[in-house]
Amino acid sequence: MSLITSEQFHHLFPRAQDPASWAESMNSVFPTYDINTPERVAAFLAQCGHESGGWTVFEENLNYSAQGLCSIFKKYFPTIEAATPYARKPEMIANKVYANRMGNGPESSGDGWRYRGRGPIQLTGSANYKAFAQEMFDDWENLYNNPDWVTADRDFALMSAIWFWNKNKLNVQADAGDIKLMTKKINGGYIGLEDRIKHYQEAIHLLVG
Repeated sequence: MSLITSEQFHHLFPRAQDPASWAESMNSVFPTYDINTPERVAAFLAQCGHESGGWTVFEENLNYSAQGLCSIFKKYFPTIEAATPYARKPEMIANKVYANRMGNGPESSGDGWRYRGRGPIQLTGSANYKAFAQEMFDDWENLYNNPDWVTADRDFALMSAIWFWNKNKLNVQADAGDIKLMTKKINGGYIGLEDRIKHYQEAIHLLVG
């Protein structure tokens, strides 16, 4: 029995490429990780759908203007003058804002860019990539040393989101229908809450029938 069909996935996220492959991968791995009820599947689809722009974008966009940097990363770019050398330079931006945290080395290490956000829930930081690789795959070093696989390979992308889901015990909120708390755990705040709820309501309606 399918937890999600390609037709349902396409209906929910019409801009996503190759819905049949997404549905096949989900039906293959969801039961292993207890994403096995309409409520859990709907919540997973909705949250990842929001984070990935409708299951279309699987790599963090760091192409900010100087003004954008001052607004979003004020801690690192307190003035336009400080931000200007980094403006529209995603690799430099990532290395700056992600340096010395989440397991990353200093700005000069390049870890910020190497382990930038990827996958449907934006796996970010060396420590998270390492934990994901170690917990989900036997040959973990190969994946950890090739983080671009999380963008390039559909199955790796999906597994990265499932790992995050399990790590944060989001099935608990899915069972309770608590999309607000779930969003807080994923986003750190409530950005896009209305869109996440909309996706969830559409998905649960479609899956329950």
